[in-house]
Amino acid sequence: MATYPVDPGDPDASYLSFWRERHLCTLTTLRPDGSPHVVPVGVTYDPEARLARVIANKSSTKVVNVLAAGPQGARVAVCQVDGRRWATLEGRAVVRVERDRVAEAERRYAERYERTPSPNPSRVVIEIELTRAMGKAAGKVAGKAAGNS
Repeated sequence: MATYPVDPGDPDASYLSFWRERHLCTLTTLRPDGSPHVVPVGVTYDPEARLARVIANKSSTKVVNVLAAGPQGARVAVCQVDGRRWATLEGRAVVRVERDRVAEAERRYAERYERTPSPNPSRVVIEIELTRAMGKAAGKVAGKAAGNS
């Protein structure tokens, strides 16, 4: 299967548009034993900051897995799919508890998913510093025609 690389800081218009549509995503973290933990999440993508954000409860397994990786962060991936279109963002995740960072993540979530998250005093944000992006978001990505994979 071919991989279609995308610059996570400078995606083409179709890739960015796909990440602005309302789609359920998955987050993959690694458990301490190295096995993958994959869960459905809402994700926002900020190419200018090279960040993806996931709001979460501080006691969730995904947060526990990221914290278990230590201060350097955890390698993670977020993905979304819609028919033949797909997109993956990869990077190093850290958990942020600062109120301004959580509020920014909530604002972006509300914008993308067209609903304000319910209040949660235990909310944190998983920030993913993006190192890689790939996908097929429209008819052509990275010079390939749709259907060539």
